[in-house]
Amino acid sequence: MSEHFCFHHDPIIESLLDTDFYKILMLQMIWGLYPQIHVTFSLINRTKTVRLSDDIEEKELRVQLDQARSLRFTKQEIAWLGSHTFYGHQNIFSQKFLNWLQDFQLPEYELELHNGDYRLRFYGLWTYTTMWEIPALAIINELRSRSAIKKLSRFSLDLLYARAKTKLWNKVERIKKLPDIKISDFGTRRRHSFLWQRWCIEALKKGLKHSFSGTSNLLLAMKTNLPALGTNAHELSMVIATLATTNEELLNTPYKVMKNWSHYYDGKDFRIILPDVFGTVSFLKNAPDWIAEWTGFRQDSGIPIEEGERIISWLKNKGQDPSEKLIIFSDALDIDSIETTYQHFKKRICMNFGWGTNLTNDFKNCSPQNTSKIEALSLVCKPTEVNQRPAVKLSDNPEKATGDPKEIKRYMHFFQNQ
Repeated sequence: MSEHFCFHHDPIIESLLDTDFYKILMLQMIWGLYPQIHVTFSLINRTKTVRLSDDIEEKELRVQLDQARSLRFTKQEIAWLGSHTFYGHQNIFSQKFLNWLQDFQLPEYELELHNGDYRLRFYGLWTYTTMWEIPALAIINELRSRSAIKKLSRFSLDLLYARAKTKLWNKVERIKKLPDIKISDFGTRRRHSFLWQRWCIEALKKGLKHSFSGTSNLLLAMKTNLPALGTNAHELSMVIATLATTNEELLNTPYKVMKNWSHYYDGKDFRIILPDVFGTVSFLKNAPDWIAEWTGFRQDSGIPIEEGERIISWLKNKGQDPSEKLIIFSDALDIDSIETTYQHFKKRICMNFGWGTNLTNDFKNCSPQNTSKIEALSLVCKPTEVNQRPAVKLSDNPEKATGDPKEIKRYMHFFQNQ
């Protein structure tokens, strides 16, 4: 009983550095430019057939959320952020920001049962609520993993992980056959567990060698001496768009975000465009010419080959050589889509593959008891309110749109007609 209790209550998040690099990068800009904006983040379960409350006890969820709230950045972590070289640049975080970070604490949360399932929200200043996204998702995914395996016998548990390891290594063997490919770990938010993510990283490091670019997870980058990777995410444009008071401000939101970003982070590896917040077609159609000078794009929704072709065509029309640009593919990648996309675009444009859920949480058909509860869910944690106004993300995949349905319809009409 004691062993089971210790396992069941073992902290999932043990460091505030156990998050994605882009969260800290964005946080510094939010702290500098928008310190008084209130933003509510909400958990969204896109897998409608699964109720989290069926697999995760409310008490356990509260224990883990409270544990995360008890954490502070350690002196060692602050020192590492301040002295480490990221993308060849040192001192990308100001001393004032690092001083502020020393006392950082995750803010309060609101958890309740709603229509038979959990409603989890984080409310307060944007400078604080933004940091809940990654740990909240990691906590829920790992609690569900624990729920799925806690009844397995020792033999069944060994078999589960043996199969999962073999499955991953088979993927590594296939990737090794693709010359000059670049693979990155983007799997923190939907990982099976922290320890499993670390094993996956070690496997890629061992098997792919120089083809493995690094990890988005700051804690694992520090512990494994790997490059920390990441730039920014949809939330910046989502929040700033909500503050717009005119159509012109709304239309120019993504480009305003990019200008502000370039003032904070001056380096080619930081200048990656995320075009799909309100639709890639609208973004490219209305983009100022200076956008084409940026290093490349991250493709995070839509069909990779279609969106990649759209980007290449746009670059050519802007007088750019696509072979000198980069696309980071990061939308629900599996081994088949990685191979297909790589073969389609090789030698036409530089590529990196940000591998997420199907790297760090692919246990499908690995359980000897064939339980579906071990399989990953599509969970996100997005801004839903900004200063009490609804926030919206459209995406290039209609199923990934988030926000109030009326506001989604309004945004779609606006951006599709510009």
